[in-house]
Amino acid sequence: MMNDFVSNSLFFGVFISIAGYSLGLFLKSKIRSALCNPMLISIIFVILFLLVCDISYEAYNSSAKYLSYLLTPTTVCLAVPLYRRLSVLKQNPVAILVGLLSGVAASLLSVYLLSVILGFDRTMLATLLPKSVTTAIGMELASEIGGNGSIAAAVIVVTGVLGNIIADGVCKLFRITHPVAKGLAIGCAAHAVGSARAMELGETEGAMSSLAIAVCGLMTVVLAPIFSNFPI
Repeated sequence: MMNDFVSNSLFFGVFISIAGYSLGLFLKSKIRSALCNPMLISIIFVILFLLVCDISYEAYNSSAKYLSYLLTPTTVCLAVPLYRRLSVLKQNPVAILVGLLSGVAASLLSVYLLSVILGFDRTMLATLLPKSVTTAIGMELASEIGGNGSIAAAVIVVTGVLGNIIADGVCKLFRITHPVAKGLAIGCAAHAVGSARAMELGETEGAMSSLAIAVCGLMTVVLAPIFSNFPI
């Protein structure tokens, strides 16, 4: 009964998702802890809501899928802070590109090595390779190189949320203080979700993180098919 109600309610899933995110924003403003990440709280809230109300994911997704339509234009909007800090890019083009290429190569190589060590098959390897790019790119890329797009989306979200939570701590641990380096590292490792944290650190960090999302996405599209064909 509840599944039918949710399926037939045009924006019920959207409402539940926004309610969970709003709860996350409220908790973050009160507790001020990295663990109170709004997206993480939203995910937990939605999962618990579906379990308690005995609602299937399919029923929820049928009325929540409209949020995914905003994913691509939202990612494009990240170009705004980059445009405001374009002078920084012009001053350091070689260092920025080499740094991002190193980050993408490290991400892909680490996934490949872990897949070999843990005995994953080629399908799982292809699913995990796009873990550090934005969902709009990662899902399609994983499917094209023989992976599972749905699982890839979940892995990408987990990667982004984890990066959002630990980004500041990792930068402090390794004494990374330059705003350009911090922004590039966060965007390269944790895509759009991490960029939200980078923007909280400063406008330059946010701009460089936005740049990293676009450039690393393109680099991953080129390099991931190569890594997916490595012997495993």
